[in-house]
Amino acid sequence: MKQHDAMYIDGSWRPAGGSGTIEVVNPADEQVIATVPAGSAQDVDAAVRAARAALPGWAATPPAERAAHLAALHDQLAARAEEIAETVTAELGSPLDFSRMVHAGVPLAVCGSYAELAGTYAFEEKIGNSTVLHEPVGVVGAITPWNYPLHQVVAKVAPALAAGCTVVLKPAEDTPLVAQLFAECVDAARIPAGVFNLVTGLGPVAGQALAEHEGVDLVSFTGSTAVGKRIGALAGAAVKRVALELGGKSANVILPSADLPKAVAVGVANVMANSGQTCSAWTRMLVHKDRYAEAVELATAAAAKYVPGERVGPLVSARQRDRVRGYIEQGIAEGARVVAGGPQTPAGTGFYVTPTVFADVTPEMTIAQEEIFGPVLPILKYEDEDDAARIANDTVYGLAGAVWAGDDAEAVAFARRLDTGQVDINGGRFNPLAPFGGYKQSGIGRELGPHGLTEYLQTKSLQF
Repeated sequence: MKQHDAMYIDGSWRPAGGSGTIEVVNPADEQVIATVPAGSAQDVDAAVRAARAALPGWAATPPAERAAHLAALHDQLAARAEEIAETVTAELGSPLDFSRMVHAGVPLAVCGSYAELAGTYAFEEKIGNSTVLHEPVGVVGAITPWNYPLHQVVAKVAPALAAGCTVVLKPAEDTPLVAQLFAECVDAARIPAGVFNLVTGLGPVAGQALAEHEGVDLVSFTGSTAVGKRIGALAGAAVKRVALELGGKSANVILPSADLPKAVAVGVANVMANSGQTCSAWTRMLVHKDRYAEAVELATAAAAKYVPGERVGPLVSARQRDRVRGYIEQGIAEGARVVAGGPQTPAGTGFYVTPTVFADVTPEMTIAQEEIFGPVLPILKYEDEDDAARIANDTVYGLAGAVWAGDDAEAVAFARRLDTGQVDINGGRFNPLAPFGGYKQSGIGRELGPHGLTEYLQTKSLQF
């Protein structure tokens, strides 16, 4: 077991102010693999003070130089990609192949995109007789979740640094190890002291202290809608900016003209990826009534291929496993029909849930309205396109979604009717430059690409 006893503050590793620790558990075998310091409000204060002291120098650093630092950080992350994948697998439980491809690979693409963007973005522009300046918002408090522990760090830290902001990061307590590895890469990239700081700790202690600290100018948070509301309230009391990427209940709408076997297979794979622990997963499959029975049969067969411990990993914790099983039991109690999986726990150790598919789901059921965050897929039927649009938009969320049709134009026409921040058309590929973020209670603001960079900028105009 590894015992970490330091925070990365002001360019060096220093002991935590208190003596509390957080145990990191491997969800595949339920063994404690490491401990990290449980940071206090005093640790947060020290990190914020370091970030404020470093802000003037970093904000004044030419964008090309900031870009070079981000390129160096990218190279450090690339050199340790296998270690990153193994670390995420150990603390999150993700299958190693998925950790290599997604948990290590996607952050590299995002970091590389900001290394390039920092050197090309128009931080100054002319509009009539005005010069408009895009300046860093200041000190950023970044609070990241456990489900994509490095991607979410990079998606906040890289654009903040590109914009000229300084950062204090509070990673999720379930998956802090890859954040410590990230801090080591920052140090090796020789990013100036105080520009990036890391405090591990519990949300109600370190997270709250960071969100309400008077020295923080913007809080960027990814996580549950309930916690996002709390952070928004804390920030609002100080008229502080927030960027919130919250929950989702995204619809996968399969129109009658679609290639049904492909759409169902990709839809099931999307829900099972990362053990269903993805805020943007397509967690409601909507199928026309005339093709519903066939879709249920296809989804049932596809789900059977996701064997716990092989193609699908455990959930991050016993708490999360029990929460997801509770949703499965509630779905059964409300009348949905289990066609694959169920609430039974797979044999052996680990926080596993059997991948589950529900048929005969109606829009008002709990499993069709609330974010389950596990490998659970409800399948709903619709009468026509108007009905499909109504069902797809009938939740408090609006983060992502998908539309399948016989041609892209038909799918795009329907996608325009969806109240959601991102829609994949006929299985469109992930784009690290496209804006990502939600409508309604799925959040405020955008991440990735140039839109993600603007979240960390404020605007000043000079009139001549």
